[in-house]
Amino acid sequence: MIQLAIAVFIILIGSALCSGAEAALLSVPLLKVKQFVQDKPSPSAIALLSIRQRVSRPLATIVVLNNIFNIVGSIVVGRIATNQFDNTGLGIFSAMLTFCIILFAEILPKTVGERYAQTIALMVAIPVRAMTIVFTPLIWLLEHITAPLTKGRKGPITDEAEIRLLTMLGYQEGLIEDDEAEMIDRVFRLNDLKAADIMTPRVAITFISSEAVLQEIQDEIIASQHTRILVIGEDLDHVVGVALKAELLTALVQGHGSAKIKDIMRQVHYVPDTERTDRLIKTFQSLREHLMVVVDEYGGVSGVVTLEDTLEVLTGEIVDETDRNVDLQAFARQRQKRILRRSGFRQQKL
Repeated sequence: MIQLAIAVFIILIGSALCSGAEAALLSVPLLKVKQFVQDKPSPSAIALLSIRQRVSRPLATIVVLNNIFNIVGSIVVGRIATNQFDNTGLGIFSAMLTFCIILFAEILPKTVGERYAQTIALMVAIPVRAMTIVFTPLIWLLEHITAPLTKGRKGPITDEAEIRLLTMLGYQEGLIEDDEAEMIDRVFRLNDLKAADIMTPRVAITFISSEAVLQEIQDEIIASQHTRILVIGEDLDHVVGVALKAELLTALVQGHGSAKIKDIMRQVHYVPDTERTDRLIKTFQSLREHLMVVVDEYGGVSGVVTLEDTLEVLTGEIVDETDRNVDLQAFARQRQKRILRRSGFRQQKL
Protein backbone atom coordinates (compact mmCIF):
# COMPACT_ATOMS: atom_id res chain seq x y z
CA MET A 1 0.00 0.00 0.00
CA ILE A 2 2.91 2.38 0.75
CA GLN A 3 4.33 1.79 -2.75
CA LEU A 4 0.94 2.63 -4.25
CA ALA A 5 0.67 5.87 -2.24
CA ILE A 6 4.19 6.92 -3.25
CA ALA A 7 3.49 6.20 -6.94
CA VAL A 8 0.23 8.18 -6.88
CA PHE A 9 1.97 11.07 -5.09
CA ILE A 10 4.74 11.17 -7.71
CA ILE A 11 2.20 11.19 -10.55
CA LEU A 12 0.17 14.03 -9.02
CA ILE A 13 3.20 16.15 -8.11
CA GLY A 14 4.99 15.65 -11.42
CA SER A 15 1.91 16.28 -13.53
CA ALA A 16 0.93 19.30 -11.40
CA LEU A 17 4.38 20.86 -11.81
CA CYS A 18 4.21 20.41 -15.59
CA SER A 19 0.68 21.83 -15.85
CA GLY A 20 1.45 24.81 -13.61
CA ALA A 21 4.70 25.60 -15.42
CA GLU A 22 2.98 25.42 -18.80
CA ALA A 23 0.17 27.76 -17.71
CA ALA A 24 2.60 30.24 -16.15
CA LEU A 25 4.97 30.37 -19.12
CA LEU A 26 2.13 30.91 -21.58
CA SER A 27 0.42 33.54 -19.39
CA VAL A 28 3.36 35.95 -19.24
CA PRO A 29 3.37 38.17 -22.38
CA LEU A 30 6.60 38.43 -24.34
CA LEU A 31 6.61 42.22 -23.98
CA LYS A 32 6.40 41.85 -20.20
CA VAL A 33 9.34 39.44 -20.21
CA LYS A 34 11.42 41.91 -22.25
CA GLN A 35 10.60 44.53 -19.65
CA PHE A 36 11.87 42.16 -16.92
CA VAL A 37 15.19 41.79 -18.73
CA GLN A 38 15.55 45.54 -19.24
CA ASP A 39 14.72 46.41 -15.63
CA LYS A 40 16.61 43.59 -13.93
CA PRO A 41 18.56 41.21 -16.22
CA SER A 42 18.67 38.27 -13.80
CA PRO A 43 19.48 34.71 -14.98
CA SER A 44 15.82 33.73 -14.47
CA ALA A 45 14.57 36.64 -16.56
CA ILE A 46 17.08 35.91 -19.34
CA ALA A 47 16.10 32.23 -19.33
CA LEU A 48 12.41 33.19 -19.43
CA LEU A 49 13.01 35.52 -22.38
CA SER A 50 14.81 32.70 -24.23
CA ILE A 51 11.82 30.42 -23.59
CA ARG A 52 9.19 32.97 -24.67
CA GLN A 53 11.05 33.91 -27.84
CA ARG A 54 10.88 30.30 -29.00
CA VAL A 55 8.21 28.71 -26.87
CA SER A 56 7.52 25.68 -29.05
CA ARG A 57 10.48 23.60 -27.81
CA PRO A 58 10.02 24.31 -24.07
CA LEU A 59 6.30 23.67 -24.45
CA ALA A 60 6.96 20.36 -26.19
CA THR A 61 9.36 19.41 -23.39
CA ILE A 62 6.72 20.11 -20.75
CA VAL A 63 4.10 18.13 -22.69
CA VAL A 64 6.47 15.16 -23.01
CA LEU A 65 7.25 15.22 -19.29
CA ASN A 66 3.57 15.55 -18.39
CA ASN A 67 2.68 12.56 -20.53
CA ILE A 68 5.51 10.53 -19.03
CA PHE A 69 4.09 11.16 -15.56
CA ASN A 70 0.50 10.48 -16.62
CA ILE A 71 0.98 7.50 -18.95
CA VAL A 72 4.00 5.70 -17.51
CA GLY A 73 2.90 6.52 -13.96
CA SER A 74 -0.59 5.21 -14.59
CA ILE A 75 0.86 1.92 -15.90
CA VAL A 76 3.02 1.54 -12.81
CA VAL A 77 0.16 2.46 -10.48
CA GLY A 78 -2.14 0.07 -12.33
CA ARG A 79 0.21 -2.85 -11.80
CA ILE A 80 0.59 -2.08 -8.10
CA ALA A 81 -3.16 -1.55 -7.64
CA THR A 82 -3.94 -4.88 -9.34
CA ASN A 83 -2.11 -6.68 -6.58
CA GLN A 84 -3.83 -4.66 -3.87
CA PHE A 85 -7.52 -4.61 -4.89
CA ASP A 86 -10.12 -6.89 -6.36
CA ASN A 87 -12.08 -5.94 -9.47
CA THR A 88 -14.57 -3.75 -7.60
CA GLY A 89 -11.89 -2.02 -5.54
CA LEU A 90 -9.76 -1.53 -8.65
CA GLY A 91 -12.62 0.22 -10.42
CA ILE A 92 -13.24 2.54 -7.46
CA PHE A 93 -9.51 3.27 -7.19
CA SER A 94 -9.25 4.07 -10.93
CA ALA A 95 -12.18 6.49 -10.71
CA MET A 96 -10.67 8.24 -7.69
CA LEU A 97 -7.25 8.43 -9.34
CA THR A 98 -8.75 9.96 -12.49
CA PHE A 99 -10.63 12.52 -10.40
CA CYS A 100 -7.46 13.43 -8.46
CA ILE A 101 -5.42 13.81 -11.66
CA ILE A 102 -8.03 16.09 -13.23
CA LEU A 103 -8.40 18.23 -10.11
CA PHE A 104 -4.95 18.26 -8.48
CA ALA A 105 -2.75 17.71 -11.54
CA GLU A 106 -4.60 19.79 -14.15
CA ILE A 107 -7.25 22.27 -13.05
CA LEU A 108 -5.76 23.50 -9.77
CA PRO A 109 -2.11 23.83 -10.97
CA LYS A 110 -3.12 25.64 -14.16
CA THR A 111 -5.33 28.02 -12.20
CA VAL A 112 -2.50 28.80 -9.78
CA GLY A 113 -0.01 29.05 -12.65
CA GLU A 114 -2.18 31.57 -14.48
CA ARG A 115 -2.90 33.64 -11.35
CA TYR A 116 0.74 33.86 -10.22
CA ALA A 117 2.21 33.65 -13.71
CA GLN A 118 5.11 36.08 -13.33
CA THR A 119 6.45 34.62 -10.09
CA ILE A 120 6.08 30.98 -11.15
CA ALA A 121 7.44 31.60 -14.66
CA LEU A 122 10.63 33.13 -13.25
CA MET A 123 10.98 30.21 -10.81
CA VAL A 124 10.65 27.47 -13.43
CA ALA A 125 12.44 29.23 -16.32
CA ILE A 126 15.93 27.86 -15.61
CA PRO A 127 14.77 24.24 -14.90
CA VAL A 128 12.56 24.21 -18.00
CA ARG A 129 15.39 25.56 -20.14
CA ALA A 130 17.72 22.86 -18.78
CA MET A 131 15.16 20.12 -19.46
CA THR A 132 14.67 21.49 -22.97
CA ILE A 133 18.39 21.02 -23.65
CA VAL A 134 18.22 17.43 -22.32
CA PHE A 135 15.22 16.60 -24.51
CA THR A 136 16.59 18.39 -27.60
CA PRO A 137 17.09 15.21 -29.71
CA LEU A 138 13.52 14.04 -29.05
CA ILE A 139 12.07 17.53 -29.62
CA TRP A 140 14.06 17.86 -32.85
CA LEU A 141 12.55 14.62 -34.08
CA LEU A 142 9.02 15.74 -33.15
CA GLU A 143 9.54 19.11 -34.88
CA HIS A 144 10.47 17.41 -38.14
CA ILE A 145 7.48 15.12 -37.92
CA THR A 146 5.06 18.01 -37.33
CA ALA A 147 6.83 20.50 -39.65
CA PRO A 148 4.41 20.03 -42.60
CA LEU A 149 1.49 20.91 -40.30
CA THR A 150 3.07 23.98 -38.70
CA LYS A 151 4.45 25.80 -41.74
CA GLY A 152 3.23 29.34 -42.24
CA ARG A 153 4.07 32.94 -41.64
CA LYS A 154 4.46 33.86 -37.99
CA GLY A 155 2.24 36.74 -36.95
CA PRO A 156 3.38 39.84 -35.03
CA ILE A 157 3.48 39.74 -31.23
CA THR A 158 1.10 42.72 -31.07
CA ASP A 159 -0.73 45.21 -33.27
CA GLU A 160 -2.30 48.64 -33.14
CA ALA A 161 -5.70 47.38 -31.99
CA GLU A 162 -4.15 45.53 -29.04
CA ILE A 163 -2.12 48.55 -27.96
CA ARG A 164 -5.23 50.74 -28.14
CA LEU A 165 -7.13 48.18 -26.05
CA LEU A 166 -4.32 48.00 -23.46
CA THR A 167 -4.32 51.80 -23.30
CA MET A 168 -8.06 51.87 -22.68
CA LEU A 169 -7.81 49.16 -20.00
CA GLY A 170 -4.89 50.97 -18.36
CA TYR A 171 -6.93 54.18 -18.28
CA GLN A 172 -9.99 52.42 -16.85
CA GLU A 173 -7.88 50.84 -14.10
CA GLY A 174 -6.16 54.13 -13.26
CA LEU A 175 -2.71 53.07 -14.47
CA ILE A 176 -2.66 55.65 -17.27
CA GLU A 177 -3.79 59.27 -16.98
CA ASP A 178 -6.48 60.57 -19.32
CA ASP A 179 -4.05 62.94 -21.09
CA GLU A 180 -1.58 60.07 -21.61
CA ALA A 181 -4.30 57.84 -23.07
CA GLU A 182 -5.41 60.64 -25.38
CA MET A 183 -1.83 61.26 -26.52
CA ILE A 184 -1.31 57.56 -27.32
CA ASP A 185 -4.52 57.54 -29.34
CA ARG A 186 -3.41 60.67 -31.22
CA VAL A 187 -0.06 59.06 -32.09
CA PHE A 188 -1.86 56.34 -34.03
CA ARG A 189 -3.73 59.01 -35.98
CA LEU A 190 -0.49 60.30 -37.50
CA ASN A 191 -0.36 57.70 -40.26
CA ASP A 192 -4.15 57.81 -40.76
CA LEU A 193 -4.32 61.51 -41.63
CA LYS A 194 -2.94 63.02 -44.82
CA ALA A 195 -1.76 66.52 -45.68
CA ALA A 196 -5.16 67.28 -47.19
CA ASP A 197 -6.82 66.53 -43.84
CA ILE A 198 -4.79 69.00 -41.77
CA MET A 199 -3.83 71.73 -44.25
CA THR A 200 -5.16 75.26 -44.40
CA PRO A 201 -7.28 75.30 -47.61
CA ARG A 202 -6.41 77.71 -50.39
CA VAL A 203 -9.46 79.93 -49.78
CA ALA A 204 -7.97 80.83 -46.36
CA ILE A 205 -4.41 81.41 -47.58
CA THR A 206 -2.77 84.81 -47.23
CA PHE A 207 -0.58 85.64 -50.24
CA ILE A 208 1.14 88.53 -51.97
CA SER A 209 2.46 89.06 -55.48
CA SER A 210 6.14 88.60 -56.16
CA GLU A 211 6.13 91.81 -58.23
CA ALA A 212 4.57 93.89 -55.46
CA VAL A 213 6.63 96.70 -53.97
CA LEU A 214 7.18 96.33 -50.27
CA GLN A 215 6.11 99.86 -49.34
CA GLU A 216 2.88 99.63 -51.31
CA ILE A 217 1.61 96.58 -49.39
CA GLN A 218 2.96 97.42 -45.96
CA ASP A 219 -0.53 97.79 -44.48
CA GLU A 220 -1.47 94.35 -45.78
CA ILE A 221 1.70 92.87 -44.31
CA ILE A 222 1.15 94.48 -40.91
CA ALA A 223 -2.48 93.32 -40.80
CA SER A 224 -1.60 89.71 -41.62
CA GLN A 225 -1.89 87.29 -38.70
CA HIS A 226 0.55 84.86 -40.32
CA THR A 227 4.29 84.85 -39.72
CA ARG A 228 4.85 83.34 -43.17
CA ILE A 229 3.13 84.67 -46.28
CA LEU A 230 3.00 82.90 -49.64
CA VAL A 231 4.44 84.72 -52.63
CA ILE A 232 2.72 84.00 -55.94
CA GLY A 233 3.37 84.68 -59.58
CA GLU A 234 0.51 85.17 -61.99
CA ASP A 235 -2.03 83.37 -59.77
CA LEU A 236 -2.32 81.22 -56.64
CA ASP A 237 -1.50 78.05 -58.58
CA HIS A 238 1.95 79.50 -59.25
CA VAL A 239 3.51 79.85 -55.83
CA VAL A 240 7.10 81.02 -56.25
CA GLY A 241 8.23 81.41 -52.65
CA VAL A 242 7.42 82.32 -49.07
CA ALA A 243 8.18 85.55 -47.24
CA LEU A 244 8.73 85.87 -43.50
CA LYS A 245 6.70 88.67 -42.00
CA ALA A 246 9.56 89.57 -39.67
CA GLU A 247 11.97 89.97 -42.59
CA LEU A 248 9.47 92.13 -44.52
CA LEU A 249 8.95 94.43 -41.53
CA THR A 250 12.71 94.59 -40.96
CA ALA A 251 13.22 95.64 -44.57
CA LEU A 252 10.63 98.41 -44.14
CA VAL A 253 12.28 99.68 -40.96
CA GLN A 254 15.71 99.65 -42.62
CA GLY A 255 14.42 101.80 -45.48
CA HIS A 256 14.13 99.18 -48.22
CA GLY A 257 10.51 99.96 -48.96
CA SER A 258 11.15 100.20 -52.71
CA ALA A 259 12.31 96.60 -52.90
CA LYS A 260 10.13 94.00 -54.56
CA ILE A 261 8.85 91.00 -52.66
CA LYS A 262 10.67 88.57 -54.93
CA ASP A 263 13.96 90.04 -53.73
CA ILE A 264 13.18 89.23 -50.09
CA MET A 265 11.27 85.95 -50.35
CA ARG A 266 12.62 82.51 -49.58
CA GLN A 267 12.37 79.19 -51.38
CA VAL A 268 9.19 77.22 -50.77
CA HIS A 269 8.81 73.44 -50.73
CA TYR A 270 5.92 71.39 -52.06
CA VAL A 271 4.25 68.26 -50.78
CA PRO A 272 1.44 66.13 -52.31
CA ASP A 273 -1.94 66.22 -50.60
CA THR A 274 -1.73 62.44 -50.07
CA GLU A 275 1.40 62.67 -47.88
CA ARG A 276 0.89 61.08 -44.46
CA THR A 277 1.21 63.24 -41.35
CA ASP A 278 3.97 61.14 -39.78
CA ARG A 279 6.08 61.59 -42.92
CA LEU A 280 5.31 65.29 -42.94
CA ILE A 281 6.88 65.68 -39.49
CA LYS A 282 10.08 63.97 -40.70
CA THR A 283 10.11 66.17 -43.81
CA PHE A 284 9.80 69.32 -41.72
CA GLN A 285 12.66 68.12 -39.54
CA SER A 286 14.95 67.27 -42.44
CA LEU A 287 14.24 70.48 -44.39
CA ARG A 288 14.24 72.64 -41.24
CA GLU A 289 11.17 74.40 -42.57
CA HIS A 290 7.87 75.36 -40.95
CA LEU A 291 5.62 75.68 -44.02
CA MET A 292 5.07 73.74 -47.23
CA VAL A 293 2.66 74.13 -50.11
CA VAL A 294 0.20 71.27 -50.62
CA VAL A 295 -0.49 70.39 -54.26
CA ASP A 296 -3.08 68.06 -55.77
CA GLU A 297 -2.55 65.38 -58.40
CA TYR A 298 -2.69 67.97 -61.19
CA GLY A 299 -0.11 70.27 -59.61
CA GLY A 300 -2.62 72.87 -58.45
CA VAL A 301 -2.30 74.42 -55.02
CA SER A 302 -4.71 72.88 -52.51
CA GLY A 303 -3.48 74.75 -49.48
CA VAL A 304 -0.57 75.04 -47.10
CA VAL A 305 0.52 72.86 -44.20
CA THR A 306 2.73 73.94 -41.32
CA LEU A 307 4.74 72.19 -38.66
CA GLU A 308 2.16 73.47 -36.19
CA ASP A 309 -0.60 71.69 -38.12
CA THR A 310 1.19 68.36 -37.76
CA LEU A 311 1.89 68.89 -34.07
CA GLU A 312 -1.77 69.73 -33.46
CA VAL A 313 -2.60 66.13 -34.43
CA LEU A 314 -0.76 65.12 -31.24
CA THR A 315 -1.56 68.02 -28.93
CA GLY A 316 -4.88 69.38 -30.15
CA GLU A 317 -5.48 72.94 -31.36
CA ILE A 318 -2.57 75.31 -30.67
CA VAL A 319 -3.69 78.93 -30.41
CA ASP A 320 -1.44 81.91 -29.76
CA GLU A 321 -2.23 85.56 -29.10
CA THR A 322 -2.14 86.46 -32.82
CA ASP A 323 -4.69 83.87 -33.99
CA ARG A 324 -8.00 85.46 -34.88
CA ASN A 325 -9.42 82.35 -36.52
CA VAL A 326 -8.76 79.27 -34.41
CA ASP A 327 -9.88 76.65 -36.93
CA LEU A 328 -8.81 77.84 -40.37
CA GLN A 329 -10.32 74.78 -42.05
CA ALA A 330 -13.76 75.61 -40.63
CA PHE A 331 -13.19 79.25 -41.57
CA ALA A 332 -12.32 78.18 -45.12
CA ARG A 333 -15.46 76.05 -45.40
CA GLN A 334 -17.63 78.96 -44.25
CA ARG A 335 -15.90 81.31 -46.65
CA GLN A 336 -16.37 78.87 -49.52
CA LYS A 337 -20.09 78.59 -48.73
CA ARG A 338 -20.42 82.39 -48.79
CA ILE A 339 -18.66 82.52 -52.16
CA LEU A 340 -20.96 79.86 -53.57
CA ARG A 341 -24.05 81.66 -52.26
CA ARG A 342 -22.89 84.92 -53.78
CA SER A 343 -22.15 83.29 -57.13
CA GLY A 344 -25.56 81.61 -57.09
CA PHE A 345 -27.26 84.93 -56.28
CA ARG A 346 -25.46 86.65 -59.17
CA GLN A 347 -26.50 83.89 -61.59
CA GLN A 348 -30.12 84.39 -60.54
CA LYS A 349 -29.88 88.14 -61.17
CA LEU A 350 -28.41 87.50 -64.60
